[in-house]
Formats: sequence, C-alpha cells, structure tokens
Amino acid sequence: MFPVSVTRKVQQTPTGTFFVCLPRDWANENLLQKGSEIKLEVTSDGKLLVDAKEEVEPQPKEISLTVGPYLSREIVGRYLLGYDIIKVEAKNRIDSNMRNLVKSTANSLAGLMIVEETTSMMTLQCLMQQPFTSPGRILQRNQASAARMIRDAASSFVNLDMDLAKNVIERDVENNKFYFLLVRILRTILQNPRLSEKLAITPIECLDYRLAAGFIEGIGDACVQMASSTLELDGNKLSVDLRKLFLELQGACCEATEQAFKAFQTKDIALAESVRIQRAKIEEACSKIEEAAKDSSVDLMPQILAAVSFLRQIYERSVDMSDLVV
Repeated sequence: MFPVSVTRKVQQTPTGTFFVCLPRDWANENLLQKGSEIKLEVTSDGKLLVDAKEEVEPQPKEISLTVGPYLSREIVGRYLLGYDIIKVEAKNRIDSNMRNLVKSTANSLAGLMIVEETTSMMTLQCLMQQPFTSPGRILQRNQASAARMIRDAASSFVNLDMDLAKNVIERDVENNKFYFLLVRILRTILQNPRLSEKLAITPIECLDYRLAAGFIEGIGDACVQMASSTLELDGNKLSVDLRKLFLELQGACCEATEQAFKAFQTKDIALAESVRIQRAKIEEACSKIEEAAKDSSVDLMPQILAAVSFLRQIYERSVDMSDLVV
C-alpha cells in the first residue's frame, strides 16, 4: 500500500511553470495513464488536494452484521459511522422478536429503511442524501424544536394538560432521529476533506457542532422528564402562585436557551456571557418555587421539586452551549 505521506521536490520548467511528480504507486492504484485528468482543489487553509476521481460524493459503504444480543447498538453504531447499507444475517432464520428489534431500530434513525427482507437476511439502506445536508440547518431545527418543548413541557405541568405532556414525549423521538443524523453527517465530513470544503465547515467546527447537539439533546431529555412528571400529578393541581412562578422560570430558561444558541451561531462572546449572568435570576426563581411548594400536599411536593430540577438542567445545558463560544 502507498504510504500516507511522501515528500517531493518542486521543479520548474524553463518557461517558469512549477511541477511535481505524482507517486507511481498512487497513480497505478488510481489507474492513471498519460492524458488522464485529475482534479486539483485549493482548501481554505491553503492546502492543495489532488483527486483522481471527479465525484465529490463518497462511494456507498456496506457492512454485514450477524444476529446477536447487541444488534440494535451495532446498527446504530454503523449508521453513525456513515454506512449506507447494513445487512443483518442469521445462519438459519431471523425470529420475529429480532426482526421487530431491527425494524424499531431502523425507525429510530432518519433515512434508514428496510429495502430487502428474507427469512435469514434483512437489508437496511440509508436513502437520505445526508452528506449534502447542512449541519447548521439540522442543529437550528433541533434547537427550535427544543425551545418549543420547553414551553410545552412547562405548560403541560402548570395546566395539568396530559395530552400536551404526551405530545412532548412523542416529539422527542423525532428530535433523536435528527440528532443521530447530525452525528452521522459530522463523521462523514471528518472523513472527507473535500466535503468539508464544500460545506464550509472545519474539523474544529464539527467538534463544536457535536457538543452543541449533545447539549440540545440534553434539553430535550429534560423536557421529556418534566412531561413525565405531569403524568404523575394524578389530578393534583398547582396553586395560582406556583403556576405563575413556574411560567416565569420557564420563560427565563427559554430565553437563556435561545440566547446561548444565537451566541453559538454568531460567536458573540458578550451574548454568551449574558447567559451565564442569568444564573442568579434562575436560582432566585427556583428558590421561590421551592419555598412556595412547602404549602403543597405531600403527594404534589416530589413532582414540583423534580420539575424545578429539570428546568435547572435546561439552564445548565444552555450555559454549556454558550461556553463553546469561548
């Protein structure tokens, strides 16, 4: 195999043209001959990419997995690594339980569908053109969804709205799909320098996007937990004062989340710092709720304290996101 890095001296013709010789082994591997065309591309950091192939889109990646106890995690792992075709095979037959597991796993991942199925084999293929989807757009979509989930989770808790609480929990499934899709795209970009140039995103920015996506995912999980607390209220309503205090805290958490994401997008350090400065305001709002909760029934107290904790977690994830600006 041709070595990863070689050194070549730059030469010059009598007319002033600079040139270097291509490594012979590399040329042979790529079936180059006299008259073949190669593509030269200058990256944003001044590097010169030499590509013997014209296509930007990577070739489909395929892998085969055998039925086992960790099959679902293996499918998710290969999906995140950018595999386009995942075959699941068994020596004899795939039983109904394992078949349902494969289907539910595929349904949890954006663009992954079962395209072929026999008694002993199932073929999953990612049909979404994810390499050309902007990571920024997916992240923005997830953040907007998370912001709505914060409002709806708090509203369901305050108004004892069971249908809204269930809706928040259901919406998190779609959020998870786009989270996994974003991770898949970022890993694909890191493996393809030309794709990085095309989407104008550096490896360092990929890392920041990955961290930001994780924080937004954490916000969504906290909303689901708060919605679950609503389902446990069992008809117990909050007092008027508690409802007012919760809505104030929810508003402050939403504001912090939106400011943190805007600061991340614009790299605005002052805006990022304003998110951290809100800590005193958040803590004061939490303390007021905890104090007012002392007059509530014993059955209601655990859910109130849990809801406060979840809103605190939302604020902390916002602070973590704003810290990415620095």
